[in-house]
Amino acid sequence: MAQKKLTRSYRKIKYIVYKETLVDLREHLFTFLGAFFGIGIIGFLNSQYFVLNDNLFLIGSFGASSVLIYGAINSPLAQPRNLIGGHLICALVGVTVHQLIPNEVWLSSALSVASSIVLMQITKTMHPPGGATALIANIGSEKIKALGYMYVLSPVLSGVLILFVVALIFNNLTPNRRYPIKMDPKKRFRIFFGYRK
Repeated sequence: MAQKKLTRSYRKIKYIVYKETLVDLREHLFTFLGAFFGIGIIGFLNSQYFVLNDNLFLIGSFGASSVLIYGAINSPLAQPRNLIGGHLICALVGVTVHQLIPNEVWLSSALSVASSIVLMQITKTMHPPGGATALIANIGSEKIKALGYMYVLSPVLSGVLILFVVALIFNNLTPNRRYPIKMDPKKRFRIFFGYRK
């Protein structure tokens, strides 16, 4: 009996590892192209308006968002509501906390990230890179901090919209990739309001 369970478990693990490590060159190509153009467009716009050390448009959390929206496109965390809403909520929280507690970086950073996570949970907009967006509002360069609430509009909103438009293009070029996930309105309603059934 134990031998059969062990054999069955081994087969499941082997299958999962096999499926997760399959190389699908076409899928990887579109993942690469989406991430390349999403980050590339933001970086290019940045290079046209600022010198290299003033990367105001290109914030670190966009790299993490790219992993989700180009590489894990079926994840609930990668959907437009989460991508856009998560970043905006976190940017607003980050800037607000920095305005209230400007001289205690450890406290403003911790409060920004913790509050952002709870607000994303409440609003059903969980997007893990958003935590970094809130953190950057507190630990970023002086130019980032000087933006105040403009940080929410640019670089955050403008950058997220660029990433989103590129995701719409590259994630829908093949029949195997669909972004955003289509779901019936009843299911969307249940997920939005947190119903399990």
